[in-house]
Amino acid sequence: MIKLISSDLDGTILKNGAQELPAGFCDIVKRLKEKGIQFAAASGRQYYNLRLLFDPVKDDIHYIAENGSLCVCHNQVISKGLIERDLGFRIFKAVRERGGCHCLLSCESACYTDSKDPAFIRHILDVVRYDMRIVDRLEEITEPFLKIAVCDFSGTDNIMAYFQKMFEAEIKVVTSGMIWIDFIAPNANKGTALANLAEHLGVMPEECMAFGDQYNDVEMLKFAGTSYAMADCAPGISQYSTDVTDSVEDVLKRL
Repeated sequence: MIKLISSDLDGTILKNGAQELPAGFCDIVKRLKEKGIQFAAASGRQYYNLRLLFDPVKDDIHYIAENGSLCVCHNQVISKGLIERDLGFRIFKAVRERGGCHCLLSCESACYTDSKDPAFIRHILDVVRYDMRIVDRLEEITEPFLKIAVCDFSGTDNIMAYFQKMFEAEIKVVTSGMIWIDFIAPNANKGTALANLAEHLGVMPEECMAFGDQYNDVEMLKFAGTSYAMADCAPGISQYSTDVTDSVEDVLKRL
């Protein structure tokens, strides 16, 4: 019996760049809860933004935010992954030297950028609706670093190989949607966070279901006893899932 469902958002529940949940999705989550099935939103997005998206059920679900670097259960942080400050500083420097892309630093209280590009700032504040602070230099932030994201509006193909070559020996570098790559602490991913959440709730892996479409979902798909890759997922992702679907809602409605 499925007791815990964890789903990616962008490209999985949110299609074609959507920034709002499909109509009726929160009603599905409510019905699942009535049946004793818990739901976790698993995303590269920040915790604040996820609570906005799931506002009607924000206190009824769990959160795997920042691609697994922050896991929150009943408003309690149960696990987090941190990036060493020196490594973070070197990533900031590399982004500046590369040019043409923008850096977003995620911390527990907010996210920060030192980009002054108006289009990027509008995208984060008005489209994605993050709680973002603009600073002179990211190096001045004293909070622990949860995740570093880099945005290239022309697509990740232009930056993925570049940053992987520089940093993959020290930190996980993954795509997170069409225009983002994420630097994630080595011990943090959606699968580890889901495992921590399941253990906290007393749920076994075979009682978990997961949905995803990108490489940052692989560990989560592998952990869950039942898992679905989206039909339009990135190449190779479906080999890590037990099934394929083109609609999360259709699967959930059958439970």
